[in-house]
Amino acid sequence: MSKSVMKLATAFAVAALCVIGVTAASAQTKIKLGQALPQQHPQGVATDKFAELVKQYTQGRIQVTVYHGGMLGGDDKMLQAVQSGTQDMYYGSLSAVAGKVPAVQIFDLPFLFNDVKEVERVFFSPYGQKLHDRLVSSIGMVGLAWGQAGFRELTNSRRPINKAEDISGLKIRVMQNQVALDTWKTLGANALPMTITEVFTGLETGALDGQENPYLLIHANKYYEVQKYGTTTNHVYTPCSLVISKKTWDKLGVEDQAAVRKAADEAMRYLFKLVDEANKDVVAKLEAGGMKVNALPDAELAKLREKVRPIVDKYAPVIGADLVKEFMDEIAKARKAN
Repeated sequence: MSKSVMKLATAFAVAALCVIGVTAASAQTKIKLGQALPQQHPQGVATDKFAELVKQYTQGRIQVTVYHGGMLGGDDKMLQAVQSGTQDMYYGSLSAVAGKVPAVQIFDLPFLFNDVKEVERVFFSPYGQKLHDRLVSSIGMVGLAWGQAGFRELTNSRRPINKAEDISGLKIRVMQNQVALDTWKTLGANALPMTITEVFTGLETGALDGQENPYLLIHANKYYEVQKYGTTTNHVYTPCSLVISKKTWDKLGVEDQAAVRKAADEAMRYLFKLVDEANKDVVAKLEAGGMKVNALPDAELAKLREKVRPIVDKYAPVIGADLVKEFMDEIAKARKAN
């Protein structure tokens, strides 16, 4: 073979390798995942872990980029985008889709769970996955795994809450859903629905007396700067959801779908551990920031439970009576297993 022919053959080989390289690079699937809380929050750490695991389990075929702190919009905007397929993935509460899927309001019913162990047994069970599929499959999404936000607690700037009656008259920001509104009105509060981005200003200006959220979010959003009192009530457990657009999901091969599910399950179990660990000293951090925190006595919690009992009866037909019974039966099983 002449030198000129050898050079030509070498050139073709190099060109072929370049084409292969370009093809491999272009074959990489890039996914955008949005979540609303700061990157340093356990939610941010766990979604970063998910991205890392997806890259590992797909051998780099899928690259997930996480957009923290609401960079892609609020929960409602992100959920709409994932449903339509203009955003690939979302992590957060499903409350914003209650208008389309009334069944998600089941998580707003008060005093369903006693502790996190019950929560884990329900959501990491075959029933938990079945429930996830049921809630999101009809609106263009695939449920990958449940995550933990934690139990919601009460804060306010007017007075310590030592008994059930102390809630009466407080202007409390609540989630933008009817179950939460009715629950707090039943407890005697002046319940005001408001997006989370407006809460700090509302508390700072006095437009609100208080709000209710998990302690980790209360600390992350620095509500202790504008709230004097915190009260441990564990009145509602709000799960979060890691979902992917059906349009994006259907573009993935079977092997990659399995890898993404595996990464989601591991990342969300990791999140539960992170939240449990962070909760050990979050109250101390709130108190260091100037907030006085107390636990509502069991007798007073019993009064609250009794007051809101009619809420479950009222909304069971809206949510789905069969679903409510099924969900409560699963919680009862988890409680016996503890």
